[in-house]
Amino acid sequence: MVDSEAHEKRPPILTSSKQDLSPHIANVGEMKHYLCGCCAAFNNVAITFPIQKVLFRQQLYGIKTRDAVLQLRRDGFRNLYRGILPPLMQKTTTLALMFGLYEDLSCLLRKHVRTPEFATRSVAAVLAGTTEAIFTPLERVQTLLQDHKHHDKFTNTYHAFKALKCHGIREYYRGLVPVLFRNGFSNVLFFGLRGPIKEHLPTATTHSAHLVNDFICGGLLGAMLGILFFPVNVVKTRMQSQIGGEFQSFPKVFQKIWLERDRKLTNLFRGAHLNYHRSLISWGIINATYEFLLKII
Repeated sequence: MVDSEAHEKRPPILTSSKQDLSPHIANVGEMKHYLCGCCAAFNNVAITFPIQKVLFRQQLYGIKTRDAVLQLRRDGFRNLYRGILPPLMQKTTTLALMFGLYEDLSCLLRKHVRTPEFATRSVAAVLAGTTEAIFTPLERVQTLLQDHKHHDKFTNTYHAFKALKCHGIREYYRGLVPVLFRNGFSNVLFFGLRGPIKEHLPTATTHSAHLVNDFICGGLLGAMLGILFFPVNVVKTRMQSQIGGEFQSFPKVFQKIWLERDRKLTNLFRGAHLNYHRSLISWGIINATYEFLLKII
């Protein structure tokens, strides 16, 4: 009789224990897309920052790769990682939002909106990209710190933020229009094409093969999007390198750059080959790291 009563009392205890743990398990599950995106961004920025800096100089001044590298050599190793804190803060935050919000918004829209899945996921991608634009000030300060013309003006990230304060909050958001355009449409293409591209790759049967496929898939997409949106980034960089003065529109800045570079498409795309390789490596690292962490968390 005692054994029978004890047996009858055990299930409620076990059920209670599972109920106590379930909210914590749910919280980890809800946050894992954000965490994986954050870690993937950190890994990427730490590896590819010097390449990005060479590319930045080409976008801003329209110079050749060799000249940009020579500029960095003259600046010295001490300045090589100058400006890394803003992209580190920006990328870890924005990629966490990009992956996390995309998943959350996709689920939310599927529950409440009766539209084709492609449309639902596209809207979720645009909304996630728009939210990322909140952190434009970090991208803005990164631009100022990487420009050697401002090396004597700003000692660090905090100093640059403080210096912009006197110009008003709007000054932190120079280049917002190209950022919104780039983020929204690139997100739609990235999330929309990631699955189909991976399906056309050789079937992976091991963990290492999956990692390689994820790297190739992310790299190809990143390289393609990097080329597609390269002129947008050129205009954004020019807009964000200015401190104070008139806020010029996207078409006006584009026209100015077009005239400066002798109306030649090749001059407008200076640095695009390096951007292609950087994006190939960056998004390969991001996608492979993200998918790997998603499996183990």
